[in-house]
Amino acid sequence: DLDSAKLELEEFIPHVKNISDNSIRKMAGRDLARFKRFKKQGIAVKFGRFTKKENDQIQKNIEEFLLVTGIENAEKLLFSYRYPEEQKTIQRLKAEHQFCEKLSEGIPRPWRLIYYRARKIYDPNNYKGKYSDEEKEKLLRYQARHGNDWKKISGMMSRTNQSLARKYSEIKSAVNYGPWSHEEVQKLVHAVKEVIRKRIEEEEADFLPSSETSSEHLPIEPEKLYQNLPWTEIEAQVGTRYWRQCKQKW
Repeated sequence: DLDSAKLELEEFIPHVKNISDNSIRKMAGRDLARFKRFKKQGIAVKFGRFTKKENDQIQKNIEEFLLVTGIENAEKLLFSYRYPEEQKTIQRLKAEHQFCEKLSEGIPRPWRLIYYRARKIYDPNNYKGKYSDEEKEKLLRYQARHGNDWKKISGMMSRTNQSLARKYSEIKSAVNYGPWSHEEVQKLVHAVKEVIRKRIEEEEADFLPSSETSSEHLPIEPEKLYQNLPWTEIEAQVGTRYWRQCKQKW
């Protein structure tokens, strides 16, 4: 039962009382027998940074599992949701060939941490380099629309959940609160101009021939300069101010 599982796991994981009941049940199934085997060999359960030897073992375990199952590559194995047409087959093969046991073979750590490490090693989105200004704008725009659903945003931006969450936090921590610089004002004007142009073009597209719908020549009604503007989108383009600051400044 849950209480006995906690007692047994506490020998290997002193902070087990702080872990959720659901996680304890999973650890009792995936980890407890492994931990006991490692104990008999005189090997302690480890936490913290993975060693090169452990990383090599993860790669060996993954490569052997791919060979046995015929799954094409590690990305499909570890991120099957990116391949919806193959997902059911991949999940079936993982269950049939005991993926959990194979992945953790020879590594004295909780299975969940090994799994996260494997995903980090094999996710191609981890190696995409510095964020461009365009990516930062997209990140702010998608976060305004979807909140902190990093998994969803990850699929839209081809960046990892962790990378997106860190970058969003980094961008937000750089928000200014003092007087607006000339560059910030110019960004605000440009952002508002762009959203108004798009709105006018969309409104007029159904009524004017395509040759006459250039935003350069369409008249702008005064109320369009301030009514119902998409401030979160404008915030994303300005980059260094919250949407309320942008609205107040405008």
